[in-house]
Amino acid sequence: MKKYLHIFCAAVGLSVISCSINEESIVTDETSVKVPELAGDAVAGELLVKFDPQVSDILDRIMPVTKSGGPATRSGIGTVDDVLDLVGTYQVERVFPKNTRTESATRESGLHLWYVVRFSDEFRLEDVAKRLSSLGEVQQVELNRIMKRSRKEKAVPFVPGKVMTKAGVSHFDDPLMYYQWDMINDGNLFAVNDKGETVGKSIAGADVQVEEAWKKCTGDPSIIVAVLDEGVDFTHPDLKPNMWTNPGEQGNYGGKEDLDGNGYSGDTHGYNFVRNTGIITTNDIADTGHGSHVAGVIAAQNNNSIGIGSIAGGTPDKPGVKIMSCQIFSGDIETSALAQVRAVKYAADNGAVILQCSWGYISGAANGYVWGGQGYTSDEMWMEYSPIEKVTFDYFIHNAGSPNGVLDGGIAIFAAGNENAPMACYPGKYGDYVSVASTAADWTPSTFTNYGDGTTICAPGGDQNYYWDFTDAEAGYKRGERGSILSTVPPHVAESGYGYMEGTSMACPHVSGVVALGLSYAAQLRKHFTADEFKELLYSSVTPASDIEKTWPSRKVYRDFATEIENVPESMQLSLYRGQMGAGQVNAARLLDAIEGAGSAMKFPNLYIAVGGSVDVNPSIYFAEGAGDFNVVISDKTVAESSYDSNSGKLRLKGLKAGMTKASISAGGVTQEFVITVRTSTGDYGWL
Repeated sequence: MKKYLHIFCAAVGLSVISCSINEESIVTDETSVKVPELAGDAVAGELLVKFDPQVSDILDRIMPVTKSGGPATRSGIGTVDDVLDLVGTYQVERVFPKNTRTESATRESGLHLWYVVRFSDEFRLEDVAKRLSSLGEVQQVELNRIMKRSRKEKAVPFVPGKVMTKAGVSHFDDPLMYYQWDMINDGNLFAVNDKGETVGKSIAGADVQVEEAWKKCTGDPSIIVAVLDEGVDFTHPDLKPNMWTNPGEQGNYGGKEDLDGNGYSGDTHGYNFVRNTGIITTNDIADTGHGSHVAGVIAAQNNNSIGIGSIAGGTPDKPGVKIMSCQIFSGDIETSALAQVRAVKYAADNGAVILQCSWGYISGAANGYVWGGQGYTSDEMWMEYSPIEKVTFDYFIHNAGSPNGVLDGGIAIFAAGNENAPMACYPGKYGDYVSVASTAADWTPSTFTNYGDGTTICAPGGDQNYYWDFTDAEAGYKRGERGSILSTVPPHVAESGYGYMEGTSMACPHVSGVVALGLSYAAQLRKHFTADEFKELLYSSVTPASDIEKTWPSRKVYRDFATEIENVPESMQLSLYRGQMGAGQVNAARLLDAIEGAGSAMKFPNLYIAVGGSVDVNPSIYFAEGAGDFNVVISDKTVAESSYDSNSGKLRLKGLKAGMTKASISAGGVTQEFVITVRTSTGDYGWL
């Protein structure tokens, strides 16, 4: 949504109100740790502290590692506690609660060393940070930056029965797909002047080319997309069938017990990191419907005779990809860096392979006068002032997915930003992530979109400010008819359950949806990719920027750059955008074609089991559809045994004694070999 979900926080800001980075730091003689003087926009009485690995054992003995365990009142590190005693009563808590399944990976990445230190807000953050930074036991100190939505525009409601121009055709029986030009654009979205005369229209094919792709695949429930945003309305009839459900928390929605041991209680459909509860909220008066809107673009169910269509939402008989709601915005409550990084790690630890992030800091190239400051201008600056963000995103891109699954690693996808600046915003600008610019229904850049440096791809994000000049630049134009994106919203935003938004926030989920659809097709073909391999396919399969630019009119394109003083159409300087919109526009049909000739065959994984424990595997993932019954042969039956439940489709392998044995699994004339390792558990942190 234009000028929305752009964060401004202690370091940088996106959109109307923001503050620029103050490079000055408090640095003691004993340390080079920098502490930005930005306490006014950080959570009072809280610091994020990374301890030195040498004190890890002390922290492990003293500190609770689960959220249910609550914070500790001492760190157990003498020098740290001596400093904190100066600020009276305090609490120390791990930033990332222990997940019994992923604690080893957490420790390997060093995320277990990050803690939240809480103390009385009577004490200045800079003073406490300065003292902690001087200690040898402390590696880094970071402010828990406040993140605010600078604009809170709700979706424009779709009103049934209102006469509207149909923007495309409906591949499925979803009645509102006719108005989704971003899915199928037949060139019939018109712009009119004040006399009701047609002065321009969309261009056929200026969409994500999903109709041809649907002939091969419409989605797969094994692919999980984490939506980091406002909460997703999991009761919406178009979203409910494709909401992720935590298998270990079914029947415990919002409960107080952590039934699956992942560190979060009652997280049935995701987690509310703003309110620290498994209850996902969407009905606060200040909620805009943004999270549900982006989720609908990705995975509203298709061909169900209601509402809209989506890119990877499947059909009632062939379910689509799953949406995990990682809520980092809620009403007027100020969220923080802490909520954000917890959501990123949660997504990786609970099966998501795509991060859908329609937010970011203000662009470092934004007009500081208009936007109230400028944001990060380099990778080095972002990593220096937001180190916990960088290491957490690293964790996601390296630890999401599976070496034996469809995707090894994770793909983080960001909105490029809405300041009309020649640089994408961070974190999306960082080279490891996908950064999405926005286009209108005629292929041209949206009025508001960031472009240029750091932008890697573009997609439909809409633009209601359509002005084409065929004859008279002085004509009295009015806004084009619904040139933005139609998708799902909660009922308090629109009674119909559907509404319009625009922005790079809307372009972003189109790329997330196409990536999810591509991975679904790879799963269908039993193909495996690394995250880097798949991103290369994404970029190489676009509608090339050069082809898009050929469709840009030689005439001037007018859009409404409204100000408080006047509302006069101005000519867009399309020359500024040439070669600056990334590799091109995301293309679902070409991506699925490319997948057919790429990747490697998925292989049944080697398994690690505790003595007396068991693991359940769905073997159908690794064999062609319809391969038939599965036959498992274990060489040393004293080490492990197997059983197959044809009703659930799950293969269970149980560890009998410590050791290692070869094994094989066969189906449909194909045999795959694997190794079973049975070990004695070594405490809470995995295997020795």
